[in-house]
Amino acid sequence: MSGPHPADESPGPSSTSQAAVDACGALLVRIQRRDEQAFEILYREHGSILLATILRLVRNRSLAEEVLQDVFFEVWNRADTFRADAGTGRAWLTTMCRRRAIDRVRSVQAQQNRDFAEGIKQAPEVEPDIQAEALNHVEAVRLNTALRRLPADQARAIAMAYYQDLSHSEIATALDTPLGTVKSRIRDGMKRLRVQLEVNDAR
Repeated sequence: MSGPHPADESPGPSSTSQAAVDACGALLVRIQRRDEQAFEILYREHGSILLATILRLVRNRSLAEEVLQDVFFEVWNRADTFRADAGTGRAWLTTMCRRRAIDRVRSVQAQQNRDFAEGIKQAPEVEPDIQAEALNHVEAVRLNTALRRLPADQARAIAMAYYQDLSHSEIATALDTPLGTVKSRIRDGMKRLRVQLEVNDAR
């Protein structure tokens, strides 16, 4: 950014009077001539109050700071649209802030609506998992019921194998029972379980 510095020019009486009345407008006039120093002064002296104006609309500081950055980007690139005879510089900036803030709020709301709609579309994809979990629960209840009907030594060995994920050797050690006996209990118990579950299914 480069351009003539205001100190290099001699403002006329009308410009001096206008600057005294509307210092913000005077800075915008200088920015129209690509005066970087005027731009820095404008940001330093008016940035905080403009940020507050935006924050009242968007109600999110990080979002407000983004909007303020957009506003000052627009100020630098569109300062030539400012007309001192149409209003004060502060009014011009405030209008720009409000317009940008409202656009951003609408954009965020539109994105939230799209996210919600997408969530609704994906909801049916989740439903089969819920059904599968329900079926697994029913199967677990059936298995527990069948286990209670087995002899206690068989039910215990099977439960340790399938619910505690223990090996046959670990079960034998835990029960202080020969390994062959544990294998026989599990084998015989599983045969009884299959019979019971098939009988239940046939009913």
